[in-house]
Amino acid sequence: MGAGPAVVAKGSATYTHLLDSRPWYRNIRLIILNFWIAIMFITCCAYGYDSSMMNGLQSLTQWNQAFNYPTGGKLGLLNAIQTIGSLSAYPFVPYMADGMGRRFSIIFGASIMVAAAAIQTASYSVQMFIGARFLIGFGQTFAAVAAPLLVAEVAYPSHRSQATSLYNASWCLGSIIAAWTTYGTFTIPTSWAWRIPSALQGVLSMIQVLLIWFVPESPRWLVSKGKEERALQVLAYYHANGNARDPLVEYEFEEIKAAIAFDREVAGNVGWLSLIKNPGNRKRLRIVIALAVFSQWSGNGLVSYYLNKVFTAIGITNPTTQLLMDGILDTFNLFVAIIASFYCDRVGRRPLLLASCAGMAIFWTAQTICFAIHQKTGSIAASHAVIVFIFLYYGFYDLGFAPLVLYTIEILPFALRAKGFIMFHFVLSLSLVFNQYVNPIALEALQWKYYLVYIFWLCFEFVFCYLFLIETKNRTLEETATIFDDKEDMTQIRDKVAAHAGLTHCVDEIEEKET
Repeated sequence: MGAGPAVVAKGSATYTHLLDSRPWYRNIRLIILNFWIAIMFITCCAYGYDSSMMNGLQSLTQWNQAFNYPTGGKLGLLNAIQTIGSLSAYPFVPYMADGMGRRFSIIFGASIMVAAAAIQTASYSVQMFIGARFLIGFGQTFAAVAAPLLVAEVAYPSHRSQATSLYNASWCLGSIIAAWTTYGTFTIPTSWAWRIPSALQGVLSMIQVLLIWFVPESPRWLVSKGKEERALQVLAYYHANGNARDPLVEYEFEEIKAAIAFDREVAGNVGWLSLIKNPGNRKRLRIVIALAVFSQWSGNGLVSYYLNKVFTAIGITNPTTQLLMDGILDTFNLFVAIIASFYCDRVGRRPLLLASCAGMAIFWTAQTICFAIHQKTGSIAASHAVIVFIFLYYGFYDLGFAPLVLYTIEILPFALRAKGFIMFHFVLSLSLVFNQYVNPIALEALQWKYYLVYIFWLCFEFVFCYLFLIETKNRTLEETATIFDDKEDMTQIRDKVAAHAGLTHCVDEIEEKET
């Protein structure tokens, strides 16, 4: 199934004329809503903090001394145990997110992370540290699955793509905080050099636990539980200054009800097998699995978790320099990710991902060449070129993979959204475990030759994205979720919504354009 021009969205003429023409910063309710959405960003920020913190701790002599200089399999376990904790949570997460609500899942997960961070900070043995890392991964999963769903489901329609993409970009912000924290504590001669970064990890989750109570619950989840009046109140309060009769609110409300009712009629009892029961869901699952693998097997796992090992391999052995370069790289990543977040609607998801894969393949190849030259000749210029190409490679990675969470969420219908997204995280975690165990061993054994594997893989990623990714820009969440199904299904939902909201003439115009 190719992603040709027939499936590229031209715009959502059904509702765009109903949007508030004012900038969001001139609408007090949207300011409040976007602030609450930013509270959800803390989940991804904490995720990025954790990844970068572990990378930074490996450069700290104090941390290495405390845990007897871990290498090989022991070092891999220290990194991978967080992912193993995530895998342990996966069977329970979708049932909590769908059954008890997106917001409750975030509170539950963030609370576990606060407790786990305290244990990690107080660790006096490697076993205690590993146990804390397991709990961090376990709790993080509950929040990491529910938070982006809530962001996408509560955001103002024209802000959804930017909000969800910025959620993913906040990973870089957490990574920056961790990188500069470990850089700042490097000179502390005691174990507090690594305990302070561990303690700050809990502060982020504590802020979220205290403020998440004020964040609105997903209107889609409320409708799915029969709480339609409350869902309407949320939509009206934040999207139309409290006016429940606003045309946009009426359209959103009717579309949500129609889509959820349609899913129930078609799917009945939605279980895990629903992900493979029909062609549309199999297409969705294929993309979800592929993007989860791509997000970790594009070479980024080698750099993000073992950057200090890469620096050592190219002759940069000073711990201070390694930490400084880590902080600069994270800052650069955040800058590019924010730019990409604001262009995912203007340019489109598909062009950004294709450009990302092509750019990564080019600069990873250049990085490999320079790495090989340094290994064979000891060239200082080649080692410096490796650093430059790492930055350029990451620039293209951020370009396409900043909006990644947005794409995987919006192609899934509500009934399958939590289960499909947990499948994304499950495959992502399996990919991480592979990276965390295999990368340090393979890099030590093969040196620059290990980079060749990723060159071929990046070329495969480009071909896959070209063949199977469908453009989704400028659609509502419900419209996007139906593009993999029969066109009649989309038309049926659209007609029903338009009839209730008095927008039948707009539907006729869209159908004329599509034909």
